[in-house]
Amino acid sequence: MTNTAHTIDTALYDAVTDALRAEAKKVLESGTAAAVIGWQAGRRRGSAVPAIVTDPADAEKLIFSPSCVNNLALYLTKAKKEVREKGKLAVVAKGCDMKALAGLMGENQLKRDDVYIIGVACAGVYGPAIRGNAPLDDGTLARKCRECAAELPEGADVSLGTVPRRPAFTPHEAAELARLEAMTPAERWAFWKEHFSRCIRCYACRQVCPFCYCEQCLCDRNRPQAVETTPRPAGNMAWHMVRAMHLAGRCAGCAECERACPMDIPLNLLNRKMAKELKELYGHEAGFQAKEKGPLAEYREDDNQSFIK
Repeated sequence: MTNTAHTIDTALYDAVTDALRAEAKKVLESGTAAAVIGWQAGRRRGSAVPAIVTDPADAEKLIFSPSCVNNLALYLTKAKKEVREKGKLAVVAKGCDMKALAGLMGENQLKRDDVYIIGVACAGVYGPAIRGNAPLDDGTLARKCRECAAELPEGADVSLGTVPRRPAFTPHEAAELARLEAMTPAERWAFWKEHFSRCIRCYACRQVCPFCYCEQCLCDRNRPQAVETTPRPAGNMAWHMVRAMHLAGRCAGCAECERACPMDIPLNLLNRKMAKELKELYGHEAGFQAKEKGPLAEYREDDNQSFIK
């Protein structure tokens, strides 16, 4: 397939799949890692699901395609203890996933020496509800990928593939953020109130987030109860505010929360807004380098205190 004005050449994915299988087999046979966390074909044609491969013969099951949407950094957290117990792990990471790995290292949840990172060049993945072997184009590309600046993984032990020249896509998330910021406070309140009213409190957003690794979430406690657990307006608003503050300065922008949300709540828009505020107030942003603490987890004499009235 060749590039058109709005179509990405997907030949990259087949080439990366071949290289990934060879690298995974080598890693397992040499004992570099006890398991490789990647993706394999799902039951539905063209779909992909996370896979944990421990037998070198099973390396042939691994794939890389536009359907490989999951951020696999999740499998390196305390939330997936059964995976960590296998020993040293190798993980396949897209460029955007590297921020999550760096964040986990910065929070002492992961040691760099304990993981072998197989970076894969990525030209983009499908948006929600796109399945099969659809072309990767203006209508199927995930919104986060339209303005991606991390097509190549930085800091991986090995990098596979070369990204083809991509068409220039019109940014969607940046436009939505600008539209949100142009609203009055009352309009923004109404905007989020309407979106959060649809939340059914399934916590899918929490379950797929690499940074929601607490063994017991504050919002699950009932003695005392910090946040109402039923899907009512006040409880929904409280849950999403707590979640946004919890991720401020930490969110890697993988947009897994938004992808997993069955109610199409634009959660990554809220994450991006919080990240922008942190950058403007404290000059901090989640990046590809491990940092010990974010601005909301430390105090400095020269902190911005303009919010105190």
